[in-house]
Amino acid sequence: MPADIFGIIPVRYASKRFPGKPLTPILGKAMFRWVYEQACRCPHMARVLVATDDGRIVEAAHRHGIPCERTRDDHPSGTDRILEAALKAGIPETAVVVNIQGDEPALHPDMLSELTRPFEDPAVEVTTLIRRETPPAADNPDQVWVTVDRQGNALYFSRARIPADFAATNAPCYRHVGLYAYRLPALRAFVAMGPGRLERIEKLEQLRLLENGIPIRTVLTRHRSQGVDRPADVDIVTRLLQDRGH
Repeated sequence: MPADIFGIIPVRYASKRFPGKPLTPILGKAMFRWVYEQACRCPHMARVLVATDDGRIVEAAHRHGIPCERTRDDHPSGTDRILEAALKAGIPETAVVVNIQGDEPALHPDMLSELTRPFEDPAVEVTTLIRRETPPAADNPDQVWVTVDRQGNALYFSRARIPADFAATNAPCYRHVGLYAYRLPALRAFVAMGPGRLERIEKLEQLRLLENGIPIRTVLTRHRSQGVDRPADVDIVTRLLQDRGH
């Protein structure tokens, strides 16, 4: 494993589909607190902190002793916010920075170990997780799919099913799990590029890297998580956490 691995959780209060989402209580804890505590259980993390532009989240983080960096409110993506927080926190240039989504309270700590293991290879710059799934009956814009090359590098991400015809080709169906890890220079490069054409079309920021020729190494995970995109997802996550004994 790389010597220095830092987890940063970008947290926004002003979600269009679910305002105030990070502070939503789940089994007695705010959602972002679940994410932080699960991330801290990964033994490979040197440090985990929250990055937010909202004073209410800063206050809640301080109340529970969670390290937090206040960031600007005009970032076009969570990854841009992570770079600002990483620089403010003094994270070393040789570090790996993990983007831990603030709406994944069912995150399993082993997923972070899986995500960072490929950095043993000095050629790897960016990683993300995928999970093999049964082909969906219909497209769901909240789910992102990915197709990969023979080395496990991502070829494309889409909110539509890719490849298009699973049944006819018996092609594997990989669902994207929205966790990323970057070497700090790759994170700097991502922000310097600015949003790309495909990124704007699909509304998927990771396409910025592929458009600019930076490979994303995918890692297959067996663990199941559940993001919270809408209020109805809270009940799903609650049951998942209860099933795990929380």
